[in-house]
Amino acid sequence: MIDKLRSIEEKYEEITGKLSDPQIITNQKDFLRYSKESSDLQPLIDKIKEYKKMLHDMDEAESIIKSATDIDLKDLAREEYEELKNKKPIVEDNLKTMLIPKDPRDERNVVIEIRAGTGGEEAALFVTDLFRMYSRYAELRHWKVDVIDSNPTGIGGLKEIVASITGRGAYSRLKYESGVHRVQRVPLTEASGRIHTSASTVAVLPEAEEVDLKIDEKDLRIDTFCSSGPGGQGVNTTYSAIRIVHIPTGVTVQCQDERSQLKNKIKAMKVLRSRLYDMEIEKADRERADSRKSQVGTGDRSERIRTYNFPQNRVTDHRIGLTLHKLSLVLEGDLEEIFNALSTHFEAKKLQEMAV
Repeated sequence: MIDKLRSIEEKYEEITGKLSDPQIITNQKDFLRYSKESSDLQPLIDKIKEYKKMLHDMDEAESIIKSATDIDLKDLAREEYEELKNKKPIVEDNLKTMLIPKDPRDERNVVIEIRAGTGGEEAALFVTDLFRMYSRYAELRHWKVDVIDSNPTGIGGLKEIVASITGRGAYSRLKYESGVHRVQRVPLTEASGRIHTSASTVAVLPEAEEVDLKIDEKDLRIDTFCSSGPGGQGVNTTYSAIRIVHIPTGVTVQCQDERSQLKNKIKAMKVLRSRLYDMEIEKADRERADSRKSQVGTGDRSERIRTYNFPQNRVTDHRIGLTLHKLSLVLEGDLEEIFNALSTHFEAKKLQEMAV
């Protein structure tokens, strides 16, 4: 780890030198890039300085213990040494955590797709609950939620809904939500009061930018059709809805939320780009997994990750064994405790892999 810390210090010194270079200062693009790199490294540099000072102080205390003739001074040095010795593993753990490579997608916006699984109408109602939960969480963080496409049912449910969530760090907080979410409750249509189990699937995709991958226009089939569903009579009288098929992969997306055909196409392309980008990332992850025993990621999307039990006001995340008896609050967007526990869990797994 010492060699790694030394290389980081050298990189920071190099960046600091560039920020003093007149040629860099006059080039706004380069200056901003190096300023951001410097700012990103600063917390780690501060922690490294704390660690090095602690090691220096331990050496000094140890030297006094061995050479001093004053009993009181020796006792003080021994007390300081023990205090620093107990603190050392904590600082080292903090450093190891900070050394985990950041996911370059963490700061991105996301495209979230929620679809009804087993359970019929009850599963569709649960899609509505999940979308509201994520929308409330986004609202609490002052993020923007923009519906791209939805397929409502007759009694307030949604067969599926696709939306973008725009906000700093959206992917870093929501990336572990992909998977099967299970609900246990008494359906409104159940006269006997029996508890039913239904499920919905969630997919969280980092929003892709045009520079991430090139989509050839000739690989696209674009159809227009009349919008249906909410939005007033106007959306039903023009061919504003857009359906795009990516011919090489068969990936199909559509958007009918806007009155403007152009706006719907822009939104649909955002989803298509994000899905294709996610497919590339998954392929790369699988290839890397072939060369190691385990794969640290967000988990298989067919995996049951969480259960929401209404009768007991309980929510359980099966990946980390976390159970909270505050389902009503979770459904109102109180997700921080779950998200923090998930981040800690997956960071620990990454640390284990780094140690292998």
